[in-house]
Amino acid sequence: MNTPTFKAAAAVGIETVAVIGLGYIGLPTAAILAGNGVKVIGVDVSATTVDAVNRGEVPFVEPDLGINVAGAVAQGFLHAQKETPQADAYIVAVPTPFLADKTADLSYIEDAARAIAPQLRGGELVILESTSPPQTTARMAQVILDARPDLSLDGSEGRPAVLFAHCPERVLPGRVMIELVTNDRIVGGLNPGAATAATALYKVFCLGEILETDATTAELSKLVENAYRDVNIAFANELSIVSKNVGVDVWELIELANHHPRVNILQPGPGVGGHCIAVDPWFIVAADPENARLIRAAREVNDSKPQYVVDDILAPVADQDSPTIAALGLAFKPNIDDMRESPAVDIVHKLATQRPDAKILVVTPHSNVLPKKLEGFPNVTSVTANDAIAAADVVALLVDHDKFRKIDTASLAGKHVVDTRGFWRTDVAGQAS
Repeated sequence: MNTPTFKAAAAVGIETVAVIGLGYIGLPTAAILAGNGVKVIGVDVSATTVDAVNRGEVPFVEPDLGINVAGAVAQGFLHAQKETPQADAYIVAVPTPFLADKTADLSYIEDAARAIAPQLRGGELVILESTSPPQTTARMAQVILDARPDLSLDGSEGRPAVLFAHCPERVLPGRVMIELVTNDRIVGGLNPGAATAATALYKVFCLGEILETDATTAELSKLVENAYRDVNIAFANELSIVSKNVGVDVWELIELANHHPRVNILQPGPGVGGHCIAVDPWFIVAADPENARLIRAAREVNDSKPQYVVDDILAPVADQDSPTIAALGLAFKPNIDDMRESPAVDIVHKLATQRPDAKILVVTPHSNVLPKKLEGFPNVTSVTANDAIAAADVVALLVDHDKFRKIDTASLAGKHVVDTRGFWRTDVAGQAS
């Protein structure tokens, strides 16, 4: 395929791209690039993931990704392997979880950098897509240059330059294949020419506006976007607790308040999950702990919400031996299988820990396996929604999957219902918590 956009990338010497990390962001990015005629080599530490991609299969749920991967592999533009190859450009899309002290674990980025370093000849573009604290791109570059003192950032002393940039992903799980193409992108260059080269590469598939800045500003922009959302969700979650304590339906309250032309309150829930909103604000707090007070407070509000939900679930069965609890949903958002930092998983874990005598029946319509955090609990079992509700003393709706809309609310009669999403508030108003 020889599209004008691909020519733009090739004009700055980018014909082969290695995507390091074939997860929820890396694999869609690899598939989009390959679908536009770029030779892409995907790299992942998991042999299972590598084998699945090379069969044209996708190891997780994301609409439209499977057909893109299958097509790219069949046409020979996408191949996966465990070893980092030589390439004209590298896109690093590895995890950046936080540690126990809420600071970022950058070991995956550093490992990727060390694997890239031996393959460089000079003139390559290395892009960090992983959501990162400020100055992580510079840290990645330093790891590479420490391993390769014959290379440089500026071509000084006759040492060839390597270009480094940060381009944070800004997509919503469940809409990744659409938003990769349509969303605006921020490209932050670390050294001269990096932003221009990265822009040329993203123009291969991105129809949105590409905004160039420096690497640190690009890193912080992603964190700020998610911290903004986290603060607003925290307001809604705190409001839900206050509303219940004064006997008010929080969803009706928010609906009424949002009729004000300058008010747009978000919806409350059981907490905040996903690798972005539940994690990114902590990176800002770590960068300036003395002054990021509102951001920290919002995180604490949202992190405390799962225990509030647990208390609500357990209250009506406090004096009951071996109660049965139906937990509907484990993903961090509806209609996907992604359970990273999911408050629903946290809730079930707390239930299993605090009431080991309880039988907890979980329903995961988009996944066939329980997360590792719930392994080893004999009182946690995965079943169908109908079976869970039929056996339950308490029904807790934790994720608003569309498939749960098919549940006959008559089956909830006589059960204590904890509806964290306002799903059934009109149908079971007399029972719902």
